[in-house]
Amino acid sequence: MKPPAFWTDGGPLVSLLAPLGSLYGRIVTHRARRPGTRLDVPVLCIGNATLGGSGKTPVVRSLARILAEEFDLTPHVVTRGYGGRVRSTTRVDPASHDAAAVGDEPLLLARDAVVWVGRDRLASARTAVAAGARFILMDDGFQNAGLAKSASWLVVDGPAGIGNGRVFPAGPLRERFADAVLRAEALVMIGPDRQLLGAQAGLPVLAAELRHPPGALAELAGRPLLPFAGIGRPAKFFESLTAAGLHLVGTRAFPDHHPFTEAELAGLHDAAKRSGATLVTTEKDLVRLPPGQRRGIVTIPVTICWRNREMVRGLLRGLIAPVSTR
Repeated sequence: MKPPAFWTDGGPLVSLLAPLGSLYGRIVTHRARRPGTRLDVPVLCIGNATLGGSGKTPVVRSLARILAEEFDLTPHVVTRGYGGRVRSTTRVDPASHDAAAVGDEPLLLARDAVVWVGRDRLASARTAVAAGARFILMDDGFQNAGLAKSASWLVVDGPAGIGNGRVFPAGPLRERFADAVLRAEALVMIGPDRQLLGAQAGLPVLAAELRHPPGALAELAGRPLLPFAGIGRPAKFFESLTAAGLHLVGTRAFPDHHPFTEAELAGLHDAAKRSGATLVTTEKDLVRLPPGQRRGIVTIPVTICWRNREMVRGLLRGLIAPVSTR
């Protein structure tokens, strides 16, 4: 789904849809406040208050690495697997699963953690615990009350913020931001906080940036590039390449989780050939392409860089300590 312009710029439709948004938000918040089932391991939910991508997956991948490398824990990730056909709890196996089966984000997460997909997050979490999980990361699910969270961190795309601040369909929010922060323990702010949401939230702010590995950028320096992306905010990817000094001959944006057709890929290759450019995309987009159609396309990875990493480690340690002392 491509976000309508009035979610950012405002307009008469905002006022017209506001009553429906208010009702929708109250229903979401009411359901999210219900007590869920608590398990005997820490459950950290990485969610957001808006529809669409905000950077949750890179955050979960980074936390999985921190837990493994600095706390000697192998985290298990529980996710719904948006875009995949799998419904019952399934452990993701990158060697045998594709994005059509389990979704694109679970395939990326499986590079850093044990990943379980399924429509029932509580069932997936129980399966993870039975398989030996000592720490569970929830990728999304902030508004889902089935599984009780030990803590929830809200991820915000700093430059985009919360758009016009209205609830769907009048704006991009799933519920009022003020209601969402009441159920969160921290705010993960990716990029500059242009709407000063950190001050409004009254929560610890974990400041972070999305960065591309310098080596990957160096290999593309001086070459004409045609980037394409079907993520939550494709412009963020394009802007990051421009900011890195790379030469873009154009851009191609698609909706989040977009399943590329053969015709679309052929069109991208033709456009790149006419411009003498190299096609570049995100890791998330590449895993949605059939292996035979990835030739000639360069991926540019992205990682989270924490500005206050010690605060991140402290909050994780606080979640682990109560369990380890039982």
